[in-house]
Amino acid sequence: MGLRHQSVTTISPATFRRLALVLRQMPKSISILNEALRREVMVEDLQLLHQQEKLIPNSVQYDIRRYKKIQGWNAEDMGMINYNYAGRKNKDNYLELKFCISGNAYCSEHECTNGICKKNGSATCAAKAETIDVFGFRFTPLYMGQFLNSKFPDSRAEQILSFQLNKSVTQILPLCSKNKTVLESLFNHRYVDSLGNIFLNAQIQTLLLYSLDCMFGEKEELFVCKFLANEGDRDKIIKAREILLERIGDPITIKELSRKVATNECYLKKGFKEMFGTTIFDFYQSQRMEHAKYLLYDKGLSVTDVSALLGYSSISHFSTAFKKHTGLKPCELLMR
Repeated sequence: MGLRHQSVTTISPATFRRLALVLRQMPKSISILNEALRREVMVEDLQLLHQQEKLIPNSVQYDIRRYKKIQGWNAEDMGMINYNYAGRKNKDNYLELKFCISGNAYCSEHECTNGICKKNGSATCAAKAETIDVFGFRFTPLYMGQFLNSKFPDSRAEQILSFQLNKSVTQILPLCSKNKTVLESLFNHRYVDSLGNIFLNAQIQTLLLYSLDCMFGEKEELFVCKFLANEGDRDKIIKAREILLERIGDPITIKELSRKVATNECYLKKGFKEMFGTTIFDFYQSQRMEHAKYLLYDKGLSVTDVSALLGYSSISHFSTAFKKHTGLKPCELLMR
């Protein structure tokens, strides 16, 4: 038997496999910057101002970065969709969205430490800095399956959602205004920790649907539900979505939700389905399960604690819902 040197830090084979899987699946958002600038960029030349990432297995993988724009850069705003097809029911199938957006960064005084602004890298919060934001999102077939037979019946988008298109495709993605609004919100929001995770999950889901809509749907402002042509009625649907996110661990009935946003149940259900591509129930369940992954994997909470935090009456009900959404039992996620 060989001797083990105690001074050397070791990791278990299971941990090593999990780290390798995460690194293999992580979106490489920086590649979209090369495309936008039409030349290769060296990472060491970039000043990173902010980064968010999520590497939980069986969940949406994302990598979001904000860089200080280098003088002389002329990057065009652009998006890209990468549909990777490796075979029917192949574990390497995925859909990837990438974006590069130029803009300006500001921040408030409380976000600064040691005299340097966290958001724009300058010596004063009063200054603004030109920035370039890059985004990478990777979606699994299991995740995308929840949108089947909803917003895009019998269309090319439906083929992509169900991985029925049997060839890989990469193409430029139109950057419509609603996509830009969602992308901007990923940096400019007030939520942190668990609330931040809930907010980002919901926004990224919306980004996926908007991206497919911009590529394959009707004109941007054409609504099947006529009442959605009214901005006030659209705001009620958006407010309903916000309430669902605020009450991620405190389930609310559709009747109660409709009262809170001052609309009738029928309008609420139809309007929500059209604007967000999914039913109220499916949206709420999806957000609960995505947050459950975060609490289990990132925060290390027990199945019992997560079940209680998300408002389930029993652990068995939570485990059943979790497996239906993710294909795994809660304890199996921790073994990935």
